[in-house]
Amino acid sequence: MNTVAIVAIDLGKLSFHVHAQNDRGHELYHRKFNRETLMRHLANLAPCTVAMEACGGSHFMARELTRLGHTPKLIPAQFVRPYVKSNKNDFADAAAIGEAATRDQMRFVQPKTEAQQALAMLNSLRDSFIRDRTATMNRIHAYLLEVGISLPPSFKAVRELPIVLDDSTFSPLIKKLLLDLHTHFSYLDDRVKALDKEVHGQAANDDLASRLMSIPCIGPITATALAAELGDGKQFRCGRDYSASIGLVPRQHTTGGKPCLGRISKRGDGNQRRLLIQCARVYLMGLERQTGKLADWVRGLLRAHHPNLVVCAVANKLARIAWAITAHHSEFDAGASAMSA
Repeated sequence: MNTVAIVAIDLGKLSFHVHAQNDRGHELYHRKFNRETLMRHLANLAPCTVAMEACGGSHFMARELTRLGHTPKLIPAQFVRPYVKSNKNDFADAAAIGEAATRDQMRFVQPKTEAQQALAMLNSLRDSFIRDRTATMNRIHAYLLEVGISLPPSFKAVRELPIVLDDSTFSPLIKKLLLDLHTHFSYLDDRVKALDKEVHGQAANDDLASRLMSIPCIGPITATALAAELGDGKQFRCGRDYSASIGLVPRQHTTGGKPCLGRISKRGDGNQRRLLIQCARVYLMGLERQTGKLADWVRGLLRAHHPNLVVCAVANKLARIAWAITAHHSEFDAGASAMSA
């Protein structure tokens, strides 16, 4: 049969390489399109599966394909690479995407909604401003050390830099450069504060983020970051699958039927893992104020294990709870404390 069953697209900025195959995996054609002609070509096709790598622009493309009646499938790039035959080129990549899409055990990425992308962009922009602000502050400290001044390592000290410069005897050029850096630092500082308010507002207005904040020690920043990635949670079979996807489960090296578990794998999205680890540390710092089954479980772990290991275990537990709240549309319930019973 020559009916198109799978269309594999190697996405680009200006050019798109397409590999089409039938339900038996035989190639029907491969062509190169620009964005306009690609959308026109896809609109003329009967509903089929359209496979792409999960990369920049893929989520927007998936939403457009759904609107056209197709079934989009996004594949992590690392799962496509083993199917590239011989030399790498754009058409070979498209063929590999088509081959990967036919595998029964292939893992796919759930397309994000525009609201999810907005939350992800908000958190990403805030993190970039924080990195730039830290780099600018470090540069100010380094330049001041060159002229014999050591400021305390705090934001307050950098914000009061003009007062320090008024009392100095630096050359006009040094003062000008430092004031320029201070102006840039002040701009970044204001942007971070404004984005903090925006994150709090979005977290309050988003249903999933609001429910995720019912989990102890999870605030607006973590809640919006998780809401942007979890969606409806249906892309994961269970909480452990989600926890494994962000690298919070032990790395496994089992052979001969003998299980061998190591440290956490640190795979997947490092930002979600970092935020959950921070939440877990905060939870342990205030453990004496926590009650319920989770707190009792953590206290039991601390009696037998190192605090750093417990932090990872708590982060793993928080990830599973977050998935359960997402998938079952519920809120966190601490439950009765066994210690108080």
